Amino acid sequence: SRFPLILPYKSLFLHFFCKIKSLTFLTNHKHIISLLSSLVYRSLIDMADVMRPEKLDMSNDTSSLGSPELLHVLAVDDSIVDRKFIERLLRVSSCKVTVVDSATRALQYLGLDGNHSSVGFEDLKINLIMTDYSMPGMTGYELMKKIKESSAFREIPVVIMSSENILPRIDRCLEEGAEDFLLKPVKLADVKRLRDSLLKADEMAFKNIMHKRELQANDIYSQLKRAKI
Repeated sequence: SRFPLILPYKSLFLHFFCKIKSLTFLTNHKHIISLLSSLVYRSLIDMADVMRPEKLDMSNDTSSLGSPELLHVLAVDDSIVDRKFIERLLRVSSCKVTVVDSATRALQYLGLDGNHSSVGFEDLKINLIMTDYSMPGMTGYELMKKIKESSAFREIPVVIMSSENILPRIDRCLEEGAEDFLLKPVKLADVKRLRDSLLKADEMAFKNIMHKRELQANDIYSQLKRAKI
C-alpha cells in the first residue's frame, strides 16, 4: 500500500527543508528559493494530509486480517486414525492443514532439524501447531520445547493432545509454554475455539499496527505544518 512508504521519508523531508533554508544564506536569489520552498512545502503538506489513515479510510480495511480459511495448522500425530480425524476437524473449521506422522517430520518441515525447510520460506506460514503427546522417538512435549527454542517459531501457539488425563503432565506442558492441552478425542468445539482465539489475536494485532501508523502519520503532518520556510 502507499501509506507505509511515506513513513521512512520523515527525516528526509525535514532534512530537505533545512537544506533549502540554508541556501537562502548562500544566494542572492532569495525570492526564488523562497518560492521553491513554499511550493515543495505545500506539496508535502498535501501528501501528508492525503496519507493520513482517515483520508485513506484504512481504519475499516480488513483485507489483511486473517480469515478462517487462511489459518494454517500443522498437525502432528503418529496415529493415522487420529491424524485423519484432526485433519477433518480442522478442514471443517475452514483451516488449511498440513499433517505429519512424527515430531521428527515436523522439525524437518519447519527446517529445525539442521537442514532447510521442505517448503519455501514464503510458503511456511504456520498459525498453530497441534501435536500428540505420546509419540515414538520424540514426544509432543519435547517437540514443543524445540519449537519454543527457535527464534523463528517460538511465537507460534502449540497445542498438545493426549488420550491420557495425567494432571502433572498437563501442568508441565502448560507451564512450559503450551497454548492448551486437549484430551482426545478432540471435539469440533475445541478446534473452533482455538480458531476464533487466533482470529481475535490477529485482529488485535492489526488494530495495534493501524493505530501506530496513524500516530506516525499525524506526527509527520504536524511537523510539516509547523515547519517554517
